[in-house]
Amino acid sequence: MSRLLPLLLLAACSRPFAGQAQDGDRAQAHPQGEIGHAPAAFARLTTRQYRNVLDDLFGAVVPVALQEDTYPYLFATVGASTEPLSEQGVQLLEEAATAITDAVFADPVQRRELVGCSPASMQDACVADYLARFGRQAYRRPLTDTERARWLAVGSTLAEGDPWLGLQAATAGILQSPYVLYRVELGSPLPDDPSLRQLNDFELASRLSFLLWNTGPDAILLDAAEAGRLSTTEGLAEQARRLLDDERSRDAIEAFFAQYLDLSRLDRAAPDAATYPRFTETLRGAMRDEVLLLVDEKVNRQDSDVRAIFSERRAFVNSELALHYGLRVDGVSPITFVPVDLPPDSERAGILGLGAFLTMNAHAIDTSPTLRGKYILERVLCAVVPPPPDSVNLDLSSESGEATTLRERLDQHREDPACAGCHALMDPPGFLFEHFDPTGAWRDLENGQPVDSSGDLSGVPLSGSGALGDLLATDPRVGPCMVKQLFRHGHGRLDQAEDRASLEQLSAAFEDSGYRFRALLLALVTHESFRVVAAPEDAP
Repeated sequence: MSRLLPLLLLAACSRPFAGQAQDGDRAQAHPQGEIGHAPAAFARLTTRQYRNVLDDLFGAVVPVALQEDTYPYLFATVGASTEPLSEQGVQLLEEAATAITDAVFADPVQRRELVGCSPASMQDACVADYLARFGRQAYRRPLTDTERARWLAVGSTLAEGDPWLGLQAATAGILQSPYVLYRVELGSPLPDDPSLRQLNDFELASRLSFLLWNTGPDAILLDAAEAGRLSTTEGLAEQARRLLDDERSRDAIEAFFAQYLDLSRLDRAAPDAATYPRFTETLRGAMRDEVLLLVDEKVNRQDSDVRAIFSERRAFVNSELALHYGLRVDGVSPITFVPVDLPPDSERAGILGLGAFLTMNAHAIDTSPTLRGKYILERVLCAVVPPPPDSVNLDLSSESGEATTLRERLDQHREDPACAGCHALMDPPGFLFEHFDPTGAWRDLENGQPVDSSGDLSGVPLSGSGALGDLLATDPRVGPCMVKQLFRHGHGRLDQAEDRASLEQLSAAFEDSGYRFRALLLALVTHESFRVVAAPEDAP
C-alpha cells in the first residue's frame, strides 16, 4: 500500500461531511444565555480506541504496534487532541492496516464473512455494498458518493485481476483515512448565531460512543443518527442509557477512573527491593485491580454516591494483598479477589488507604507526605500547586542529622522561605498517611520513633487518613473536581473560561443526583455543551 495514500487523505479533513438535514424537534442552543462554548478539539483516536475500533470491524485481530498515547493533564483524549501524529506513527498505522488485512483476506472463510460474498470482479454489486457498509462503520457515518467511488477506484486499480486483492487494498486504505483516525466534529452554524455550531447526529453518535464505550458507534446508534433521533435531548438520552446498560460501558468507565486517579504512576513506582522485599510485580498488579474493583462497585453495581470511594472502609484483596495488609480472609487465592469490610475506624479509608495510592506517592525508601498531599490537592480537589523553584534543593538528606523522622526533616525544609508556601499546603494532608510505609503496609514506628499521623486539610485539623477520607466524602470541592475531570476527558481538552457556566450546571446536576457517576455521564451527554461548539478560530 502506498504511503502517499494516508498523506493525501489528510487533506480531506479540511472539508466537512455534508450530512443530510434532520427534521424534528432539535435540542436548541441558547446563545444569549449564560452558557459559553469553546471550539471542539480535533481529536485523534487514542491507541486504545483505535484498537477497539479494529476489534469491532474484524473481531479478534492480529497484534499491531501503534504510536503510544500521551497523557497530558491525565487523559489520553487530551493527548490525542494536542499531540500530532508523528511520521513514525503514520508508518505504524500503515503497517498495522497491512498486517490486519493480510491476515483477514488470507483466510477464505473470514474474508467471505467480512465482505458477504465471493466476488468474481470488482464490478460485482456486492463489492459496492461491502464498501458502503464497511465504510459506514469505519467512518462512523455513510460514505459520500465521491468517497464510495474513490475506494472502488482504489480497489479496481490495485486488484491486478484478483478482486480479493482489490478489496484488501481498499480496506487497508479506509483504515488509514483521517475520517477513521480522527473524530471530525465540525457541526453546522446555528441560524441565529453563526459563531456557534451544532454537531450533527453522526458527530454526536461518535462523541457519545467514544465517551461511553471507548469505541465507535454500533449499527443501532448509527441507525438512530441516520434517522435523526439524536437531534433531540430525549433521543440522545435514550441511546446514552442503552450504551450505559451495556457491559462495554464498564471498560470505558474503568479507563476514565484509571486516568483520573493517575494509576499509571503505580507502574513507575520502585520501592527499594532490599528494604521492602515483599513488594512484587504481582502485588503491584493486585493493587491496581483493587482500586478498579472498588470503583466498579460504587459506580456500576451499587450506582451510589461515588464520593464514597474516598471514605469506604472496604478492600478487595487476593491472597498476596491480604498478607500485605495483615488481613485474614477466606476464599482468596493469587487470582481470586474477595471484598473485605474493614472496621469503621480503619485508617484504610477508600482508595487513599489502599496500596496503589500509597505506593505510587512514595519514594524508594521513604514515604512522601509531599507527594501524597499534592495528589489530594490536585487530583481530588483540583487545586493548582505550583512547581518548586529551580533553585530549591529537593534532597532532604542534607537536612540536619538530628532529625530522625521524615516529618522532622520536612519541618526543617520548610524553614527555607522558598519552600514554605507550597509545603505548608501539601505536607499537612500528606502527614495523615504516615502510618503507611512506601508500599502501603502499616507501621507504628519510623526509625524507632512513634509515627505521628496528625495533620490538616485546608486548615481543618485531622488525625489519620481515616478522618481525611470521611471529610473528603462530603467536601464540597470533590464533586465539582470530578465533574471538571470528566468534562476534560469527554471533550478531549482542558476546560476554558467559556465553560464555567456549563461546569457549574453539571456540578449542580451531579449533586442533585446524589453524586451518582452514571447520572453525571447522562447529564454530560445531554447538556448543551456536548452538542454545541464554537466555530473554529479560522472558520470563514
